[in-house]
Formats: sequence, structure tokens, C-alpha cells
Amino acid sequence: MVKALVFLAPGFEEIETCTIIDILRRCGVEVTVAGLVSNQVIGSHELAVIPDQSIEEIRIDDFNAIVCPGGYPGYENLRKDERVVSLVKEAFYQGKLVAAICGAPVVLSEAGVLNGKVCTIYPGMEDEVKKGGGIPKKDIVVVDGNVITSRGPATAFAFSLKLAEKLVRKETVDRVAKATLADIALK
Repeated sequence: MVKALVFLAPGFEEIETCTIIDILRRCGVEVTVAGLVSNQVIGSHELAVIPDQSIEEIRIDDFNAIVCPGGYPGYENLRKDERVVSLVKEAFYQGKLVAAICGAPVVLSEAGVLNGKVCTIYPGMEDEVKKGGGIPKKDIVVVDGNVITSRGPATAFAFSLKLAEKLVRKETVDRVAKATLADIALK
């Protein structure tokens, strides 16, 4: 089975995180939510989520993809966590899918995986990806090799479907897009 890891840091963006988890699971991806803390994690808008595992239990070899949601201060908490940065680097260099949305491409920049990569980030934060050698674009979702980035809460659906396309059969993603009306809404 295809497996994805989604980080959960205090101050995570709820729309992004929940959309990623939900769409990937609807597409048959086994999603593990790894908390930077072992108990419930509070989002930037006070939603409490209990992670499946602590980051301490994570082995990158168990996953096909690693995803960093944004939110403030969620993306900052991810960037400051050496365990997250190390896992992102490891996943990238193993050729696994590495993805981030909203402000979280700063984590990829910090990990050094954006060097020479076309990417996107929350508007106004483009200098953050440039620091890591990223080439910012204003597209809703950008794919460059094994790196996928997106811009923010309203782009979470398109981002999640693009992630799913890289992990499962297109027919499965099309079925989920139709069932959720994304095929209409994202035109």
C-alpha cells in the first residue's frame, strides 16, 4: 500500500492539513499523521487534532511521500524542528515525494531540497524559497521532479489531488474529484 506522512505542528493550518489527510485517504493512500508533540496538537484556529504517531516513531523508509502543511506558526515550528528538516532531506534524497503548502515550503528551503527547483509559496514569502535556491512561481500548484508545492488554504484541494495523482492511479483520483465535486469547482 502507498503511504504518506503528514506532519502536525502546533499552529498548523486546519483547512490544509485536514484536506490533505482526507483526500489522500479517499484515494486509498495510508496516511500517518506525525505530531511534533505526542498528545493533541492545536491548530492556528484552535482545532485540536490527535496525531497517529509521534515524530520520534517515524522511519522515512516506511513512506512514499512526506507532506508539510502550512499555517502560522505551524510552518515556523516545522522549520525549527531538526527532526522534520532531517526527515525531509532524507525523503528527498531517497527520491520520495516531498510536498509543502502555504508557508511550509520554507521547510523544504531549510532542508536544501529546493535548490534549482521551481516552486510556489504563500504570497509575499517568495524570498524565503529563494534563500534555499528555489525558483518561485505564482501558480496554484507547482511540481518539479519529486517536489510539489502550493500556495495556501484555498489551494489545498488542488494540491491534495496533485499529490494523489503522483501516488495512485489517475482513475482513482478522477473518481474522488468527481465524488467531492472538485472536478466542477476546480475548473
